[in-house]
Amino acid sequence: MSEISTALKEFQKTLPAHVTLVAVSKTKPMSLIQEAYDAGQRIFGENRPQELAEKAASMPEDIQWHMIGHLQSNKVKYIIHEVAMIHSIDSLGLLDEIEKRAKKIDRKIDVLLQVHIAKEEQKHGFDEENLHMISSKKLLERYPHIVVRGLMGMATFTEDEKQIRTEFKSLKNTFDSLKNDRGENFDTLSMGMSGDHKIAIEEGSTMVRIGSSIFGNR
Repeated sequence: MSEISTALKEFQKTLPAHVTLVAVSKTKPMSLIQEAYDAGQRIFGENRPQELAEKAASMPEDIQWHMIGHLQSNKVKYIIHEVAMIHSIDSLGLLDEIEKRAKKIDRKIDVLLQVHIAKEEQKHGFDEENLHMISSKKLLERYPHIVVRGLMGMATFTEDEKQIRTEFKSLKNTFDSLKNDRGENFDTLSMGMSGDHKIAIEEGSTMVRIGSSIFGNR
């Protein structure tokens, strides 16, 4: 058994049944992704559109590719045929472009609305006021080829666990407040990475994005 297979299986043992694992394969060669695939992993996360498209063209067809990084509208065309979920919706303009591209190929695209919960200004996402506006049923009716499945957020990169927990708790509260109006399709809260996933799960995450704990730092 390879190191990646061992790491993956050990990590999976720690996850509650209701939490989905996205193996973050950005910058990793296809040989390592294949090892994880052979060990049973089927959901992989990428942050560069062209890289996602290239890998999707060469890897097994039953892989679900998730776009987890910041996505510019002019790059949607590279992933619209392949992507299973886009985690990083942070503007109406991006929704407009995804709807236009998805309509052309008659696909429905699952997306998550990214919420800015961290202290770092460079991180993307809606603030809570804009989030309630953009997630209203009336507005989302403009996007029949998009299914808003939930929210995504990234906590501040810090060793202060109290701050991280507070940020995740805030995002869960926002998720719950929106879920009451959005219905059963609104079922995904993507928060937590290798360094903070345990706190994220304790605070209600249903999807974690894990890279180094599976693939290492190489």
